[in-house]
This record gives sequence, structure tokens and C-alpha cells, in this order.
Amino acid sequence: MTAPRRNQRRGSRGRNQARNKPMSLWQAVPRPDPPEPIKPAPAPTALLESLGSPPLRGHASAADHYLAAVVERAAAVATALAASAGVLAEPTDS
Repeated sequence: MTAPRRNQRRGSRGRNQARNKPMSLWQAVPRPDPPEPIKPAPAPTALLESLGSPPLRGHASAADHYLAAVVERAAAVATALAASAGVLAEPTDS
């Protein structure tokens, strides 16, 4: 049986940390740019529909329904959140 190897990099971690200048965790950061107006998706389930039915034998139509419901609810919540933050785009009549 061979003797276990000694890790030769063992002490290098402590030396590197001592050389690096510590950063202040609470330093001031620049203000972010104001966000672009958010437009609600006209068809939130379009991507989901493009993937086709999920491969669940005998349950594909139910899975389609529930997945679409989750995506539509997430889109509605995202729209409400954008409206509450004042970043919802104004509706345009096109």
C-alpha cells in the first residue's frame, strides 16, 4: 500500500488571501439606469404551444391545460407587478 499524498498547495490559499486587498462590503454603488417600460406579452403561452404537447401518455391534454394556466397566471402577476412599480408601458391602439 502506498502512503497518502500530501497536498502541496495546502498553504497557498492563506498566502493569496493575505495579499489581496479586502473590499468593503457596504461600499457605495452607482444608481442603475431607469428600467425600460414593460409591455405585457400578447400571447403568453405562445412558446409553450410551439413546443407541442408534453409527452405524458393519456394526460397530455390535462397537462397542456395546467401548464398554460400557470404561464398565463405568471404573465398576469408580472404585469401587475410592473404596474405597481410604475414601469408598465402605456397601451397603444394599433
